[in-house]
Amino acid sequence: MDDKDFLAQQFEQHRGHLCAVAYRMLGSTSEADDAVQDTWLRLSGANAQEIENLGGWLTTVVARVCLNKLRSRSTRREESLDWHVPDPIVTAEGDMEPEQEAVLADSVGLALLVVLDALPPAERLALVLHDMFRVPFDDIAPIVGRSSTATRQLASRARRRVQGKAVDAPPDRARQRDVVDAFFAAARGGDLDALVAVLDPDVVLRSDVGGRPGSGVRRGAEAVAGQALMFSGANRVTHPAVINGEAGVVVTIAERVVAIMDFTVVDDRIVAIDALADPERLSQLDLPALS
Repeated sequence: MDDKDFLAQQFEQHRGHLCAVAYRMLGSTSEADDAVQDTWLRLSGANAQEIENLGGWLTTVVARVCLNKLRSRSTRREESLDWHVPDPIVTAEGDMEPEQEAVLADSVGLALLVVLDALPPAERLALVLHDMFRVPFDDIAPIVGRSSTATRQLASRARRRVQGKAVDAPPDRARQRDVVDAFFAAARGGDLDALVAVLDPDVVLRSDVGGRPGSGVRRGAEAVAGQALMFSGANRVTHPAVINGEAGVVVTIAERVVAIMDFTVVDDRIVAIDALADPERLSQLDLPALS
């Protein structure tokens, strides 16, 4: 085995970690893949003998790549009025190995990714690397060009912005599924009262339809229930799926995927729904076979 093959083998051992960092930083599966590929290109062009801690070096590089992408994205989004829902990670329900279940247990829900999306790039990086991956502030500081103390303050500000806005999903996905099933049963039956009963009074619905009418945020049980009734046609088929570790559905019309919906459930009520219905982005996602 030559040096290049050995380096590639070492990189593959870290790929899962790098993908996790990049996805949490970017909320986009395609951009995360690009960031990991850029990291490999930088490694293949570096002097590997000078790298003492390969894992730390790779994490730093992928974080720098992601930070640049976030800064470029922030400029583009300031010019756009479209609402953005991060890329969901969709897994078939009831068809997972124990290893996959363990991975999903550590997944970041779409509700949290939406909140992270609103953070300034440096704050997001500091929070993700320190709170989610336990990277010391002394190692994060050079990436954001701040002192260790200032970097700690970045993470603290980000933590305050996130607190109370992103809700951890309960561990019992079976109960989550019961609530989601009740939501769709009420919607199909046109039962507004039953819909409102399963929704938290302050529920939020975030929809991304790719610049078409319908993108945006709706708040409150009655507003969200009314929206659900509008889109509960008999031609829509809902396929149970696991979305970022939470109960959700893939919606099809004539076997064509038209939406992916993730539900955050707390105390047997839906507190957030994140819906991606952008045809272009849906066509680019890696989706499991639908039952």
